[in-house]
Amino acid sequence: MICIQHARPFMAVYDNTLTAFVPQFWANESLAILEENMVIGNLVHRDFENVVQRFGDTVNTRRPGEFSAKRKTNADSVTIQDATATNVQVPLDQHIHTSFMIKDGEESKSMKSLVDEYMAPAMLAQARIIDQILLGQAYRFLGVSYGHLGSLSSANAITYLTGVRNKQNLQKAYVEGRNLILAPNSETAFLQNAAFTSANQVSDDGTALREASLGRKFGYDIFMCQNNPSVAAGASDVLAGAINGGNLTAGSTVLTVNGFTGAVTTGAWVTIAGDDTPQRITAHTETLGNTTQITVSPGLATTIVTAAAVVSYVPGKVNFAAGYAAGWSKPIVYDTFTKDPNVGQMVAFTTDATNIYSIIQVDTSGKTILLDRPLVVSLADNDNIDVGPVGDYNFAFHRNALALVVRPLALPREGLGARSAVVNLNGLSVRATISYNGSMQGTLVTLDMLCGIAILDTKLGAVMYG
Repeated sequence: MICIQHARPFMAVYDNTLTAFVPQFWANESLAILEENMVIGNLVHRDFENVVQRFGDTVNTRRPGEFSAKRKTNADSVTIQDATATNVQVPLDQHIHTSFMIKDGEESKSMKSLVDEYMAPAMLAQARIIDQILLGQAYRFLGVSYGHLGSLSSANAITYLTGVRNKQNLQKAYVEGRNLILAPNSETAFLQNAAFTSANQVSDDGTALREASLGRKFGYDIFMCQNNPSVAAGASDVLAGAINGGNLTAGSTVLTVNGFTGAVTTGAWVTIAGDDTPQRITAHTETLGNTTQITVSPGLATTIVTAAAVVSYVPGKVNFAAGYAAGWSKPIVYDTFTKDPNVGQMVAFTTDATNIYSIIQVDTSGKTILLDRPLVVSLADNDNIDVGPVGDYNFAFHRNALALVVRPLALPREGLGARSAVVNLNGLSVRATISYNGSMQGTLVTLDMLCGIAILDTKLGAVMYG
């Protein structure tokens, strides 16, 4: 069922533009395009109520508690357990919009022409940023991960898939309803393995091969999304060194190194060949000005060998004299990077040892980055911006791992010269606002939505490196 809120019209509408500029049509068509083009947005838990909210409001969603089975005899009564749920507060701190101008002379076009020329690209941008925001949350699930960055291939694709499955099984994640989102390069590795596409192995009459579709394999519904976090090799500034000592086992955190010129940076991300998982430098020691020992977190996932290459990712700096307050949701200005950060790249800040973000937009001319969510803690000018290692961060999850919380936006007040409508469908809500701008000689259309994201259960998600 589609629910529509609409305001009384306040601008003139003529016969030849009636279909083109009724906001209900714009909102309704926008929502259909948005839902059709999202990938992960259609796979996570949706929390929606048809209650108007404002940016910055906080809503509450729930994470159900667990029950435990009991044993009884014929003489016993049943043991009654409390039905509990953990309240999860979600700030509605994501006001996503796309605005564009339809100049005079174009407004006589049919609704179909306007959808093709303007609305579809506008809503594709909305769908893209929602997927980027949600897929960026993969970095908050790194505590459950499998594989090696840059090492996924057709030869080991089954090992990687069953490995991440085992990780989730050990976490007691729900078996039914699991999804896996792959970055393009990782999907290619899977498609090149005949076990996933050969008709005589998957018994689909060749559909998987013809459509390049991985479908459901090993308990996962598998999708490719171009917005999945992925960073190409050579895309970042690095310092190179090597392990200097005997073999080091899984769990090691203190590593003896050589080959570094100068000091590495506390908070910088680092990878060690043979381990190839994201590690963060928490301490380092210098001898004659050069780094000879580093302490990393969370610690090696596998055993490494003497002379294994160590790559430290060089941070940039926050470039804003006033700094940024906690809750800042707009672009952050950076400098000192020789190579600009990348969309989809993991990022943290040296002054914040806890929170990890994903970069969803980069403006290389203005030198700004936009993060997947507002800042949790404040940043000062010249704070380090620690960018993460190259590779794919494929996301395996159950829908209850995270939530997309959406609420309708308020309609403009009467007398402001705008016509607006809100359409709600399947847990999504889009507002379309149409007004005439005399100085620009055109009709301004704004399509926007209000949402927030919440991690519901980290045990229900995992990262498969690629």
